Amino acid sequence: MERRAVNPVNWSLELGFSQGIVVSGESRTLYISGQTAMNAAGSPEHEGDIAGQLVLAADNLEAVLLNAGMTVANLVRLNVYTTDIDALFQHYALLSDRLGVAGVTPTTTMLGVQRLAVPGQMIELEGTAVA
Repeated sequence: MERRAVNPVNWSLELGFSQGIVVSGESRTLYISGQTAMNAAGSPEHEGDIAGQLVLAADNLEAVLLNAGMTVANLVRLNVYTTDIDALFQHYALLSDRLGVAGVTPTTTMLGVQRLAVPGQMIELEGTAVA
């Protein structure tokens, strides 16, 4: 599989995402449902703590990747849904640093939403990975 970032501008790289990614060759694609700050028993954690929720949602996203034989480095798309964009920006480095360590800048869309499916949840991460 070959992966090539498409960035007609460079400002997005400083924020940890690419404008586009071309994937070619033989590959496997994993579509990851939205991951929130739910523990293994399915109970929400870190109510009112957006940083704690972001870390646990990223951990849960990574767990799905690992179970599929992939890592964060395989992400080509990451959608971030939040009920509080301003609060998320204060803690976004918790996610962008994790991506940076993996050497990946997936295409990313951040959306502010009124609420998520589980009351009290403030962050949901949805991804696509290719290996």
